[in-house]
Amino acid sequence: MKYVFVLLFMLFGTLHANEYKAVFDCSSGDANYIKTRMWLIGKTMSMIEESGDKANFVITLHGSCVPMISKNYDFIVKEKDVANTKQAQEYLRELAQKRGVKVIACAMSLASNAIDKEDVLKFVHITPNSFIDTISYQNSGYAIMTFK
Repeated sequence: MKYVFVLLFMLFGTLHANEYKAVFDCSSGDANYIKTRMWLIGKTMSMIEESGDKANFVITLHGSCVPMISKNYDFIVKEKDVANTKQAQEYLRELAQKRGVKVIACAMSLASNAIDKEDVLKFVHITPNSFIDTISYQNSGYAIMTFK
């Protein structure tokens, strides 16, 4: 009987997947850095999922990071940054639409970057203040990962 309990415990332990919860907070204005971080979020998710665990990720965008989510970013980013911004936006689109990552943008940062809410990509949730969202996720057990 003792062996049955040990066997059941071992079986339950292998069937129980860990959940990795993280909020990635981006305020960087460096298009190449943002691009590499968006790629890295996807790679990290894949590694977690390949091990049988679950990744529950959120990305909050504010400050100089928000031009990336504009439908017309090529008018608001420097010409030298357009290619990196385009690639970052593609990585972000895949994370949101194919991988289930929630993307949140700060309305105050949109306003300070002269981006109309109608110009924001459809998969992006706009919040009045992304700091409040980030704090809420942290209070709910999400690890904070910052991109500055």
